[in-house]
Amino acid sequence: MAKQINGIAASNGVAIAKAYKLITPDLSFDKRTIDDVQVEKSRLEAAFLASKADLEKIRDKAAASMGNEAAEVFTAHIMVLEDPEFTGGIEQAIESDAINAEAALQQVADMYIALFEGMADSNAYMAERSADIRDVTKRILSHLLDKRLPNPALIDEEVIIVAHDMTPSDTAQLDRRYVKGFVTDVGGRTAHAAIMARTLEIPAVVGTDVATDSINEGDTLVLDGMDGVVIQDPTEQTVAEYQAKTDAYAEQKVEWAKLKDQKTLSADGQHFTLAANIGTPKDLTGVLENGAEGIGLYRTEFLYMDSQELPDEEAQFEAYKSVLEGVEPDENVTIRTMDIGGDKKLPYLPLPEEENPFLGYRAIRLSLGRSDIFRTQLRALIRASAFGNLWIMFPMVATLPEFRAARDIFNEEKAKLVAEGVAVSDNIKLGIMVEVPAAAVLADKFAQEVDFFSIGTNDLIGYTMAADRGNDKVSYLYQPYNPSILRLVDSVIKAAHKYGKVAAMCGEMAGDPIAVPILMGMGLDEFSMSATSVLPTRSLMRQLDASKLQTLAEKAIEADTSEDVVALVKANVPEIK
Repeated sequence: MAKQINGIAASNGVAIAKAYKLITPDLSFDKRTIDDVQVEKSRLEAAFLASKADLEKIRDKAAASMGNEAAEVFTAHIMVLEDPEFTGGIEQAIESDAINAEAALQQVADMYIALFEGMADSNAYMAERSADIRDVTKRILSHLLDKRLPNPALIDEEVIIVAHDMTPSDTAQLDRRYVKGFVTDVGGRTAHAAIMARTLEIPAVVGTDVATDSINEGDTLVLDGMDGVVIQDPTEQTVAEYQAKTDAYAEQKVEWAKLKDQKTLSADGQHFTLAANIGTPKDLTGVLENGAEGIGLYRTEFLYMDSQELPDEEAQFEAYKSVLEGVEPDENVTIRTMDIGGDKKLPYLPLPEEENPFLGYRAIRLSLGRSDIFRTQLRALIRASAFGNLWIMFPMVATLPEFRAARDIFNEEKAKLVAEGVAVSDNIKLGIMVEVPAAAVLADKFAQEVDFFSIGTNDLIGYTMAADRGNDKVSYLYQPYNPSILRLVDSVIKAAHKYGKVAAMCGEMAGDPIAVPILMGMGLDEFSMSATSVLPTRSLMRQLDASKLQTLAEKAIEADTSEDVVALVKANVPEIK
């Protein structure tokens, strides 16, 4: 019987496919005394062979999609499986203790983990081996217990992923040929997984609360990422209705595609820059296909998250260079320095445990605290500047001394490279991501020292409203149209223009059809968004008279509530449906 599950619309599109639950199964077991040693050894051998087959497949897919370096971790896991001391130790435990294979495996694995962790403080390599043993043990156990261990890299048929949450690393592994969409229990429209879904151009519904409990493995699902609806076990009539909706959306995309090579002009001829947000150089394909006018945000943290160690200067240089060369010569590329911390952690860069990591040691704070890492990134960026129009953006800046410290380190590294005879641009722009309310309030002071602002509304809204953007229980407080947010945005734009600086926006608000007319009225210079939002936004902006929107923006700022602002826009902008 068909059942409807409601959530938050996170990425446009409709998908119809079977459910694939991305949930770690219960791998608990009872320790048993056995009678037949050979049976347990045979079970163990079969589990080892199945685990090796899994890992070889995952390694090959990782090598194809992310490169050989990223695949090395799975080679290390295979080596654990092939280690005669490890396998022999388990077999010996089965024989000598007369225990089942699961108990013998756990016993030997725990011994190795304790050994390696005892040496981890003085040897990072040993910490990695401990993690390898844990992962391999989990995989072997899954086969012994005949429970599938989910892995996005192993998917080879069309599915809709069902998960409690999707981490950035989970989402980065998704193969668009097979993964047609995903639905989660938690999260909001600005969660990193939702942003990645829009980058991958796959529909997503998040914050359902009940998806993993209600949906069974293999259930047929209809996923509507436009209205935030998931239908479980749909009727043939429902499938037909949503197929028609899919076709209509495809036709709309064909119309939008006609604007791909057009400038972004309002109905009265004012030009606005529509740029795209990317996470990796591979995202350039979507940027070009959607006619974006440059890169407004390149999130460099994925370079770090997709690596097993800190990426060196050369690897970073090649990545940045490829993006700068991938856009038109007159287009700008804004590259954000690493925004590590919060929910973006690196296993090879242990950070202190914090009660509130989103407000803790992250982003520019981490970069200034670990200037060795920061200097490597800046050197790579400065070298890449010779290949295009580079704008460097520092994230989560709250005070002027933070910006000045980052600028000083940049100037030192640039001077060193020039002294070494390296070709660098003389026109690198330095700016900040305005996402901390303190920086927005002090924008008039920052504007006298930075080259540009890029307003990161995803976090600015969260910090201003004191609401975790990934917590669906307080998702109602994610209010991009709240007059308090609009006042902050307006003050930042005014401060930038007072000192002749560029005011950009790289948060999801930049592509929000309700917000776009208001932002046009405020005079925002650059709108940067998920590549898939560029053409719909260009289509909307071409229908609007920018000169008439200033009054709308002024009224929105003076409104009482977010709901009042929405009503105001809909009443005054008939193009908004």
